[in-house]
Amino acid sequence: MSHDQETTIADVLRGRMATYQFLSRLFRVEVDQELYDTLMSMRFPANTGNALVDEGYRMICGYLSQADGTVLTELAVDYVRAFIGSGNDGFSAAYPYESVYTSPKRLMMQDARDEVLVLYRAFGLDKQESWKEGEDHIALELEFEQILCERAIRAYEAGDEDECLKLLLSQRNFLEDHLLAWYPMMAADLQKFPQTDFYKGLGKLTDGFLRNDLEFLDAVLSENEADCHPERADDPACHPERRPQAEAEGSRAASAETEVEVA
Repeated sequence: MSHDQETTIADVLRGRMATYQFLSRLFRVEVDQELYDTLMSMRFPANTGNALVDEGYRMICGYLSQADGTVLTELAVDYVRAFIGSGNDGFSAAYPYESVYTSPKRLMMQDARDEVLVLYRAFGLDKQESWKEGEDHIALELEFEQILCERAIRAYEAGDEDECLKLLLSQRNFLEDHLLAWYPMMAADLQKFPQTDFYKGLGKLTDGFLRNDLEFLDAVLSENEADCHPERADDPACHPERRPQAEAEGSRAASAETEVEVA
């Protein structure tokens, strides 16, 4: 791998980490003044190559461009409408818990919560005392990916490629086994329950980013697998000039972050 390629991969990994952090914050609690000011200073991309990401940004940007002095109140009300709802039947909001979407009776604190809790602890993590929600909340699952991204960056920059790849594999598995196993259903609900395009757009943006990120991780890990098996020298996948560039996939996956940095 050339120095230029290394720089590109490092930038992509940092971009992924920042995007997970950004999305986690938007789901965690209502928009406050500090976050609103940050959002208003961001540059939103127009064409990332992913239709869901592009539509999500368009909706968020369109909403913010028309916001007035009541925006924080409006968003706070819509946050409750979107994620909490007014009923207790499991069908009154886009409940931000994996358990709700993976348990037969759409209940919280089910098997999915136990599974992610085991994973968090396996990586030396536990929720903060101030966090009173379930561990399978979308904000925590996104934050888990953020933390693994941060650790992968440290390993990569320390020259420990094996550890970096292990962490990327863990991220890929968590995406497939957890986030993408249920979030698309929540994303669909986010087109039904909120009234503002802000949270409808967030639903689409997150869905598109997670799908792109899985493509990126699959490309990186497949490329490494081919490089590690010289007996497959005749396999086109083993030749960089004949296989998709992981960096290109990563650029799409991280494009959300690279354009939403505070200006």
